[in-house]
Amino acid sequence: MCGIVGYIGKRDAAPILLDGLKRLEYRGYDSAGIATLSKKKFHIKKDKGKIADIDRKLDFARMPGNVGVGHTRWATHGAPSKINAHPHADCHGKLVVVHNGIIENYAKLKKFLKQKGYRFISNTDTEVIPNLISYFMRRGKNLEKSVRSAVEKLKGSFALAIISADEPDTLIAVRKESPLIVGVGKGEMFLASDIPAVLKHTNRIIVLENGEMAIIKPSGAVIKKTKSGGVVRKRSTKVTWTAEMAEKGGFAHFTLKEIHQQPEVIKNTLRVPRAELEKLAKFLLGAERVYLVACGTSYHAALVGKYALAKLANLSVEAVISSEFQESCRANGKTAVLGISQSGETADTLKALRIAKESGARTACLTNVVESSITRESDVVCYTHAGPEVSVVATKTFVAQVTYLLLLSVYLAERRGMSKSKICKLIARLNEVPDAARAVLARVEPHIRKLAKKYSNSQHIYLIGRGIGYPIVLEAALKLKEITYIHSEGMPAGELKHGTLALIERDTPVIAVVPPGASQVRMVGNIEEVKARGATVIAIADESDDVKEHVDEFIPVPSTEELFSPLTYIIPAQLLAYYMTVERGQDPDRPRSLAKSVTVE
Repeated sequence: MCGIVGYIGKRDAAPILLDGLKRLEYRGYDSAGIATLSKKKFHIKKDKGKIADIDRKLDFARMPGNVGVGHTRWATHGAPSKINAHPHADCHGKLVVVHNGIIENYAKLKKFLKQKGYRFISNTDTEVIPNLISYFMRRGKNLEKSVRSAVEKLKGSFALAIISADEPDTLIAVRKESPLIVGVGKGEMFLASDIPAVLKHTNRIIVLENGEMAIIKPSGAVIKKTKSGGVVRKRSTKVTWTAEMAEKGGFAHFTLKEIHQQPEVIKNTLRVPRAELEKLAKFLLGAERVYLVACGTSYHAALVGKYALAKLANLSVEAVISSEFQESCRANGKTAVLGISQSGETADTLKALRIAKESGARTACLTNVVESSITRESDVVCYTHAGPEVSVVATKTFVAQVTYLLLLSVYLAERRGMSKSKICKLIARLNEVPDAARAVLARVEPHIRKLAKKYSNSQHIYLIGRGIGYPIVLEAALKLKEITYIHSEGMPAGELKHGTLALIERDTPVIAVVPPGASQVRMVGNIEEVKARGATVIAIADESDDVKEHVDEFIPVPSTEELFSPLTYIIPAQLLAYYMTVERGQDPDRPRSLAKSVTVE
């Protein structure tokens, strides 16, 4: 998740921009840079690595100029490098841009601009933006009109900050889905992706909404609709958060913030380039045997993928815990192995891929980190683009992996002959999921808080599900274990009678995940089984179901396609784990004995 800062005023811009970038480090990044403008000349310093190291080498603070932009980059297009780091200039040296997000049609725009004589030096999607703005400016339009014309051509999600040597008293910001805020000072103005970057200098904030742009001068900002140019009347609001609270977006912990980011993460992941899906589809369809290897939360995402690929694409795959791959699996030249790892550095998953390659198998990876170890050791590389996850426990990266695998399953179903009408229906339902996830967060959180108070002193919690509900309860149990430290066990509901019923006694909490579909009737039978032993049953189920008549506590979830249910049904479980942890006086962001990336076997 990249970070943007901007300044225009009477003070030297560079020290303010540097301080702002440091205050955005919590968002995660792999490179950083600053551009200032002085006497109509740009000064640009950037490199890969940590801000402090780059600053020691390049000395950002000595850059001249009273206007500038800065950026921390989380690589998406193009590996982390000095050339790919932001800011980016047009090839004529008249414009500088920093950019968060993804430009989906950058390749087409780049081809067009090359035909017009524009030159490119980086591997990023961003570099098309200053050159496209330049294209319109060189045809007689001013900066504002050129930005609007360029933005109209861009597809994707983005936040932009733009400065021009021809209009040195202006800083322009544009928001399309990626966040941006304007900070209001006295005779100076600020711009940032997030409030912490400017809070040292001002607590007066204007939040840009989707489809808005800001024309910023030292004296103030005019907010307009990007498409029409119509002025939007907005007043600044006073922020009362502390700097620490601001980093967390006003949430008490990063865990809660990242749970709330999930609707946007799902939406962004659904923008996976079709060419990337095609490459992975060919990889899987060309094999006689397919393994999905992963650990922890990523393994639970792999299990969802196993169900979806079987039911939608009629593709049989085996999900394997990475550390068990060498013990139980055999690979050869006709085997495909897809390693799934948030960090791309998970030791067990890397070892499984290496063993597979030694046996002649082809390998692919799905990861959240560009240029991580797993990307360098895989034949096919795919990214989730969930942005950095600060909390040790995985939440938004789980839904990103699941979304990717579900989208892949639909794509493979199309490749394998599913009717166009069914594919269109599935895509439509999948595109509804971000709104459904928002609805879950809005509706259930107050109820979850009450449940957390009620059950926070539990000694044991059992979670049951069938079909696609099984990987959901495994992931839910893992969240409870990781941060509440309560013994939690997830299992297929049909396994209760094979042993676990002996542990169910009066007032034992049992969480039943009941997605829509054929297994629902059998789940009701299992609920009655545990109730007969005195259990207290909490159900997560479709809001329109009659499951509520059979349980003690009911958490309603909006109706969705059965196979897509993990994306919304996991949210109440994540919230329950979070609020129970807070009730128990523990830090959900930093659970004991755990690390974000497990780099040893």
